[in-house]
Amino acid sequence: MKLETLPVSPQPTASRKRWRKPLAVLIVIGLAGGGWTVMHGKKEAPPATAQAGKDDKKKQEVFELASGDIAAIDARSLAVSLPLSGSLAPLSSATIKSKVSGVVEATTVQEGMAVSAGQVLARIDQSDLRARLQQQQAMLDEAQAKLSLATKNESNSGALLKQKYISQNAYDSTQNSVDLARANVKSAAAMVEIARIALNDGVIKAPISGVVSKRHVQAGEKLAPDMPVYSIVNLAELTLEAQVPASEIPRVKVGQDVKFKVDGFQGRAFAGKVARINPATEAGSRAMLVYISVKNEDSALRAGMFAKGSIVTDRSAVMPIVPLPALRTDKGQQVVYKIEQGKVIAQPVKLGLRNEDEGYAEVVEGLQPGASVIVSKLDSVKPGSQVKLPVNVATPAQPPKSAMLAQKD
Repeated sequence: MKLETLPVSPQPTASRKRWRKPLAVLIVIGLAGGGWTVMHGKKEAPPATAQAGKDDKKKQEVFELASGDIAAIDARSLAVSLPLSGSLAPLSSATIKSKVSGVVEATTVQEGMAVSAGQVLARIDQSDLRARLQQQQAMLDEAQAKLSLATKNESNSGALLKQKYISQNAYDSTQNSVDLARANVKSAAAMVEIARIALNDGVIKAPISGVVSKRHVQAGEKLAPDMPVYSIVNLAELTLEAQVPASEIPRVKVGQDVKFKVDGFQGRAFAGKVARINPATEAGSRAMLVYISVKNEDSALRAGMFAKGSIVTDRSAVMPIVPLPALRTDKGQQVVYKIEQGKVIAQPVKLGLRNEDEGYAEVVEGLQPGASVIVSKLDSVKPGSQVKLPVNVATPAQPPKSAMLAQKD
């Protein structure tokens, strides 16, 4: 069987050529449109990004503050103090010394015991003292007897002189004897009194009320005149002797208040007042002693304790006070960053007294109690910045809910 190849029909070829050309045109148009879309999208993308950056920047301008970054202005009296330190000494103390010689029979008190004025502390053997008193009393009796005899002789001489039995000189001699006898009586009476005082001095008594700080003798020891027997201190009132630099003395005045603490009483503050100021400086220190009177009714303080405190040299009236960290300098003027309705304001202030120890200054003008100020040094927070306060802190314009409820009630 013979196979023959049939010739290819020309119609299909012409048909393919007709649809290929429109297809190519469509492809070109599609590519051009896609390119335009891509280019247009790239051009419009930067404005959208810039807008987002602006929104983020606006959000970052609101600074959220912590509770430690702000403080509320309070109103109270501010005191300016001068630091000092010194030792406590008893205002009154006494060392009792023996006025007579003799052997100590007994001592009735010991160190640390409280005594009152007039209380017997010790007794000295009084045998010799009594004998001496009796001797002086006998001499007084003898002098009185001689005075009595001289007085009788004067009376007789006066009668004889009137009758001119004796001369004037004889009468004057008897009168002189009377004067001498009177003088002897006075001398003997004085000796008796001295002996009686010596006998009383044999009983040693406390001259002041206080506490015995030292017993110098024991029973059985022999005393000589001016030997110490007891030392007593009165702790009802003490004196704080503090050295103050001479340059600071003009600030110190009698009557100023003093606050101080002593070792062993860390939780307790003691008070006193300036009583005296020494007019001369201490040698080698260029400081002057200031004497501060301290009441010690409960006898908590003891003589010799070291005290450290301060003198209140000046005190203001009840005024607004601002923490020192809140103060700033703007163009040579003192200002604080005040917060009003969530915005920082540079508020100028006029200051009065300043206490560096407490960290506060008196505000004479510019602030009212209750205002909120920034105390932290925040470089990014400037006047005009928007801030957000902590939840537990309220501005003066928006008091806490509890305060609002109280006002309604």
